[in-house]
Amino acid sequence: MTASSDGHGTGLCAGRVVIVTGAGRGLGRAHALAFAAEGAKVVVNDLGVGLDGAGGSSPAPARQVVDEIEAAGGEAVAHGGDIATGAGAAALIATALDTYGRLDTLVNNAGFLRDRMLVNLDEDDWDAVLRVHLKGHFLTLKHAAAHWRAEAKAGRTPVARVINTSSGAGLLGSVGQGNYSAAKAGIVGLTLVAAAEMSRYGVQVNAIAPAARTRMTEQTFAETMAAPREGMGTFDAMAPENVSPLVVWLGSAASDGVTGRVFEAEAGRITVMEGWRPGPSVDRGARWAPAEAGEAARKLLAEAGTGQPVYGAR
Repeated sequence: MTASSDGHGTGLCAGRVVIVTGAGRGLGRAHALAFAAEGAKVVVNDLGVGLDGAGGSSPAPARQVVDEIEAAGGEAVAHGGDIATGAGAAALIATALDTYGRLDTLVNNAGFLRDRMLVNLDEDDWDAVLRVHLKGHFLTLKHAAAHWRAEAKAGRTPVARVINTSSGAGLLGSVGQGNYSAAKAGIVGLTLVAAAEMSRYGVQVNAIAPAARTRMTEQTFAETMAAPREGMGTFDAMAPENVSPLVVWLGSAASDGVTGRVFEAEAGRITVMEGWRPGPSVDRGARWAPAEAGEAARKLLAEAGTGQPVYGAR
């Protein structure tokens, strides 16, 4: 959790109302608890399904996090709707407004995995993962943005924040995760567009690419994500709580002026990701013949050096 050196919250988000999707477990739970520790009122969204999105939904995970927040003296409300539907996303925003009368921060975190190599990836598994990650981000953002735009046009310009969740898989690719990588890359594109479109209405939109131990990573990267063994030191580098301080800051008014950026967050490390930028280039001022274009491309690649490693294949 974000806290002062004595372990108590500093009130960074006092008075703010924050929605966290997929907040019943893992990173979402850590974010919800961290925002509450900093004085925010939290809408805890979780559908309560399995790791692959299958099985019946359950209100228990969201309710448990609400109970934790309330037991610590905070305020929270559970929402169990499916944010990858228009009705569910609209209801989520309405829950914040109806319960607390305002909305200040949206943290898009919900998602699940259906990993397969591309030749074994079913169309349904592609659609399901794109739906929950990318469509789920879009719909909640759409309905929150509509509210904030209306507020701004009414002369009540908000100090609003959106934090989207991408992944190293979306930035670099990940073997066996074509659907997940495509969705997470799409989230980066969505973040950049939303930041540009919504800035005039007092809304800042950023994305994080976290690395932490969750249900989704502890199986895929079991060795890397393992908790430290007893006697091996006290810092649990892969604990999801390590990511939340940056998310809380981005979701606060203190992050004024920071928008359209992507951050990696892992253990005690924060990295500003610089994304695609022009590298070596050549312009002949006329059309290339295919063989000439190939020769030019090889020369440019030699100047550019080695490419980025594929995530998960290191």
